[in-house]
Amino acid sequence: MTRIQILVASVSDKPEALPEKMNIQSDAIIVNQCNKYDYEGSQHNVKSAGGNVDVQIFNCNEKGVGLSRNIALLRSDHEIVQFCDDDIVLDDGYAKLIEKEFDDHPEADMILFNVKAQDGRVTYHNTDYKRVSFLNYGRYPAYAIAARREKLFESRVTFSLLFGGGAKYSNGEDSLFLKDCLKRKVKIYRTSVSIGHEEPVRESTWFKGYNDKFFYDRGVLYKYLYGCMALPMSVRFLLKNKNDMCKDKGFSECLKLMRRGIKMAGY
Repeated sequence: MTRIQILVASVSDKPEALPEKMNIQSDAIIVNQCNKYDYEGSQHNVKSAGGNVDVQIFNCNEKGVGLSRNIALLRSDHEIVQFCDDDIVLDDGYAKLIEKEFDDHPEADMILFNVKAQDGRVTYHNTDYKRVSFLNYGRYPAYAIAARREKLFESRVTFSLLFGGGAKYSNGEDSLFLKDCLKRKVKIYRTSVSIGHEEPVRESTWFKGYNDKFFYDRGVLYKYLYGCMALPMSVRFLLKNKNDMCKDKGFSECLKLMRRGIKMAGY
């Protein structure tokens, strides 16, 4: 049994092919959204991993990437867990890199690793090892996150079922997860160590263009993330991205849609 367990959220016709496609070299749990319920446990002989790795596949007829991540997390039983998506290809030797980083930094409950995104989808790139705080947690995707499993269980934090692919509101489950971890005093660090890359872009499970739903959902998310600061953060977001996101609707209309989302989420 490896110390690392990869937790994969998948939407695949052939989840049994994912260990080879993703270059999984450690034990793994794959939770696959499809039209059936079943379970498959198997051993995959991976030469570069030095032997067999255990892969569990749970097929679930339920939607929502947050739900898939929670199912995988609650069934995990290894020292360190690494969240992943089925369009990530892991580097040879990633398990040893992750283990070494945690061994070298016992102060870290969670470490955010570099995973290279496709051009146009890059939200972060770590160049140093440093503590992550409420000022800079919002850039990281779920597939950057590795954590000590016991620390996550102690924090009692899970992924939101409202946000992310397949859920009511587009994306954002990763940012909400990190925010909740910080609130629960989970010690999060970033590292310059790279462990994989994203495949060429496939059709997104949630992004359908900069339409009304995109801006409305973003407003809802910002209320959950920033509370009373949701509106100024929305203005900042739109000003930063207006040349790409607002060119069809215009700045005022995009802000109106985000404000509508913020108002709806005025819990």
